[in-house]
Amino acid sequence: MIRRGPNVVLCSIVAAIVAVTALPRAHADARVDELTKTLTTSSSDKTRLAAVVALAKLGDKRALKPLVTALHDPSPEVRATAAVALGHLGHKAALPSLRDLAANDPDDGVRAKAKTAAKLVARANHLPDQVDDKPAQVADDSSTTTAKTTTATTTTQAQERKAGFGRNPHAVEQHPDLYIVVKTSSDDSPGSSSKETRKTHGDIVRNTLVGEFGAQPSVTLAADEASKWGLDARQVDLSVIKLEVTTDGPYVEIEAQLRLAISDDTGKMQSFLSGGAKVSVAKAKYDAKLLPELRKEALENAMRGMFDKLLAHLRKTSA
Repeated sequence: MIRRGPNVVLCSIVAAIVAVTALPRAHADARVDELTKTLTTSSSDKTRLAAVVALAKLGDKRALKPLVTALHDPSPEVRATAAVALGHLGHKAALPSLRDLAANDPDDGVRAKAKTAAKLVARANHLPDQVDDKPAQVADDSSTTTAKTTTATTTTQAQERKAGFGRNPHAVEQHPDLYIVVKTSSDDSPGSSSKETRKTHGDIVRNTLVGEFGAQPSVTLAADEASKWGLDARQVDLSVIKLEVTTDGPYVEIEAQLRLAISDDTGKMQSFLSGGAKVSVAKAKYDAKLLPELRKEALENAMRGMFDKLLAHLRKTSA
């Protein structure tokens, strides 16, 4: 049972995070978006805390953004656990947020966890591990002191620029290098599905793709951020070209096939990608009432299965 209080100690949760090993990438891909949504929409502290622990267990850098967001959660337990998770994840991009939390969070326990996490991240990236507990004092009017302070600041900034992202000290500082606009999404598959149902299918594919892009630090969907970094848009149009229910021996199969059209910022078509996925259910357990959820699962799996290929393709066309 988790107890609330100003000096909460999350021993079992911290132990679970420390002992974590990275899960297969496919599992991480399928979970990050779902857990991020839970963090931002659930009103239950317990549910959000469980989402943070699950993100930590993924062992994947795509968990970085939602974990940093969780540092601002109203629950001190959630903030403390997110800090511990980021400390063991070791990505340099979390360092400013952890240092800010260590200095300014109103909860003593959260500040302690954030301070420890900030030191872990700094050491993993070969950076100074000093975390200020109080606002910096104004130096005396001494040219020697000022010179030393300036030199120390310059050295720290240079080290941070060299340290890069994550546990790799030679990586470049992370910022988006792809600007993606998801233009249209539709269900153009054969069949007699209603207009409303087809719209639902199109939205499922769109939301899945947007969620996958949102978990990528190197991708932005925001025009203002793209403008900041001078990025031209790559546009993606999504189409469901097949959504079919068939019987194969003792199984009922729901197959989804997608077609993705990629164009540049002027709308000029560059290439197409296609792919799909199947969901199988034993005939003895199949219930037609489950069909909407099975279709949703097939559509989401098809989109996630194509994502890595799409991302590589977008990078190639933007080069």
